[in-house]
Amino acid sequence: MGTFKKGNNWFIDYYVNGRRKRESVGPSKELAQIVLKKRKVQIAENKFLDVRKQKRIHFRDMARLYLESYSKPNKRSWDRDELSIKHLNTFFGNKYLHEITALDIENYKIERRQKVSPATVNRELACLKHMYAKAIEWGKIASSPASKVKKFREPNHRVRYLEEEEIERLHEACSEHLKPIIAVALNTGMRKGEILDLKWVDVNLRTRVISILNSKNCEKREIPINEDLARTLLAVPKNPKSPYVFCKEDGMPYREVKVGFRAALRKGKDQKFPIP
Repeated sequence: MGTFKKGNNWFIDYYVNGRRKRESVGPSKELAQIVLKKRKVQIAENKFLDVRKQKRIHFRDMARLYLESYSKPNKRSWDRDELSIKHLNTFFGNKYLHEITALDIENYKIERRQKVSPATVNRELACLKHMYAKAIEWGKIASSPASKVKKFREPNHRVRYLEEEEIERLHEACSEHLKPIIAVALNTGMRKGEILDLKWVDVNLRTRVISILNSKNCEKREIPINEDLARTLLAVPKNPKSPYVFCKEDGMPYREVKVGFRAALRKGKDQKFPIP
């Protein structure tokens, strides 16, 4: 947003719903600055003419649109968004998108925190913030009430390394489908999401390298495969229905291993190790 002069007239330049707008104000720079400030307030309060013309949309409908048009086609973790939206809908579902205020969202934070952890509330807020960002991008609303709402601070977990004896106990306690997943984690330090998303095309057993592409910055890193891991990967059966290294019988990749890992920790008598 800004002002500029062309010929003898001053203009204001601003955006509404992702569309650029310019208005001629007249020969006075001071007046142009006053009008620009007024437009900013109108846009923020949803009182600008173009905003009033917009078709109002319920939060529940926008949430459904976000899930179907963005989350499911683009995110492997869309089921997390689906769960977050379920709780958000309980609180905001019947309101129009433009009626929700930052105070409403703060109240949601307080109410949810009484039932779940700060990390869970933060995931739901992240989903809400991104949904509003998409609503602005798609011309459904002019601004986001969630933009200035802060997340809860989360405690830093202590880093914990397994001893050799603990590794053996964990391996023995794991179910068969979980053993190679744990082996990859122990031998490479890869993140859980990277392991579950690993495809055979990324694994080169001849050169002993796993290639990981970072989807955010498109940078590739190569992780060496040691002898133990090579033997483990060679023993993993390939599913002709799926490109994934770790998948179910129908070819779909595992979305979560938390339940199996918890069971292994209980069986191996190590309750204090953090769940991935």
